[in-house]
Amino acid sequence: MHMPLQPVLQKERVLLQPLTNQDFDALYAVAADPAIWAQHPSNDRWQEDVFRSFFAVALESKGAFLIFDKASGEVAGSTRYYDYNEQESSVAIGYTFYATRYWGTGFNPAVKRLMLDHAFQYVNTVFFHVGATNVRSQIAMGRVGALKVGEMDFAPVGSVPKPYFLYAIQRADYEEQRKDAGLPARQDHQQP
Repeated sequence: MHMPLQPVLQKERVLLQPLTNQDFDALYAVAADPAIWAQHPSNDRWQEDVFRSFFAVALESKGAFLIFDKASGEVAGSTRYYDYNEQESSVAIGYTFYATRYWGTGFNPAVKRLMLDHAFQYVNTVFFHVGATNVRSQIAMGRVGALKVGEMDFAPVGSVPKPYFLYAIQRADYEEQRKDAGLPARQDHQQP
């Protein structure tokens, strides 16, 4: 079954809506903070011209989301599905960033669980590409149960290859983690 890459997804705290052209100003208001990109391999993404290119690629991907904080209604950041491979039953999640006020609040694990719940209805493996210098994101991978499975030079669209770590989580492992944590079975969180 083909995986929809831009459904509306939501849970208690978060709402993910497909990214649109009209979202540039609201998302750039978040992305313009250099602190967000300090550990990222593309640490100049806070600059408007650089971010404009990133945003255009996100739109073209047809897998990008605007992330909302449901409690405040504010834009919290963005994320996307990419590298979907139906034959290999895999997809990647990444290009994720949040306003610094959401760091360390549990917001990122909530978004990742929502995206993993959706993805594992269609694929067996979810990958994450994390910059080799991005310690904050490497720690976040452990929090969602992803394991480091390799190292590579990776070139996100519109950039030059840089050192990245490859993380993965398998559907069976994710289901076991949910069970061990006392969480209910994975559910479809698409909006009707």
